[in-house]
Amino acid sequence: MALHQPVLLAEALQELGVRPDGRYLDCTFGRGGHARAILARLGPQGRLYALDRDPEAFAAARELQAAEARFVAAQAPFSALASFARAWGVAGALDGVLMDLGVSSPQLDDPRRGFGFRQDGPLDMRMDPDSGESAAAWIARVGLDELVRVLRDYGEEPHAGRIARAIVRERAHAPIATTGRLAAIVAGAVPGRCRHHPATRTFQAIRIQVNRELEELESGLEQALEVLSPGGRLVVISFHSIEDRIVKRFLRRHAQGEAPPRRLPVTGATTAGRLRIIGGLVRPSAQECQHNPRARSARLRVAERRR
Repeated sequence: MALHQPVLLAEALQELGVRPDGRYLDCTFGRGGHARAILARLGPQGRLYALDRDPEAFAAARELQAAEARFVAAQAPFSALASFARAWGVAGALDGVLMDLGVSSPQLDDPRRGFGFRQDGPLDMRMDPDSGESAAAWIARVGLDELVRVLRDYGEEPHAGRIARAIVRERAHAPIATTGRLAAIVAGAVPGRCRHHPATRTFQAIRIQVNRELEELESGLEQALEVLSPGGRLVVISFHSIEDRIVKRFLRRHAQGEAPPRRLPVTGATTAGRLRIIGGLVRPSAQECQHNPRARSARLRVAERRR
């Protein structure tokens, strides 16, 4: 099993404010770095619940569940968060929800999963390889305009048009079925030199599309608000600007509350929002980034449920 280093571990624990008798939900178990640290702070009455849509991550969670009576896990995406909270009897009663977005080191480093291009492997990219459409299948059928949109919107790729046209041209000759072939096509389409590998943004965009990551995030944030108890904390760690914008806007929208109807005599007043934003943006320390380079893009935001 590949080594996974949880990002912003100390900061996440501090912002969650873990109490010995508290009830917490880790929405992205991964390999259990954050989960084990939370469990270490819980007393006999405390409980930790976890979700992960990745079957290998869930297998690791089941091993922990077999050895730890205070821990319960399920294989599920963010969009199933509320239904599992209801099944566990903790809807509206959780003291903290943690969401650690992005791809874990074991996923990135395993060429069989197709998330990276350092080693050649099947072009899959699914968080759950047993569900949905693979990246190769999506690339084989997607139209040019939609491909440009995905690369531009989800990868913030400045050469989206060039890359999309190259992909469409090359798939006409032979299916694009491996990470190495896709990376080579992108590299050949991008002019000049890049700071990072020229396929980085393309792989990010296609992964987000295949897994519906932004839709899942938006659904998960709304459901997290519903399952928190008053005073419960929502802690979100994101790894690129698209995710962080969604989180920031969600927190701001629910912190501002609703303005009264325009015809009311009192103007400028708002009802209190359901969330209170705690502090500002938290970034990893220089020491953590040096120890774990994948932490460099991490951003942590925190809010507390008011009511």
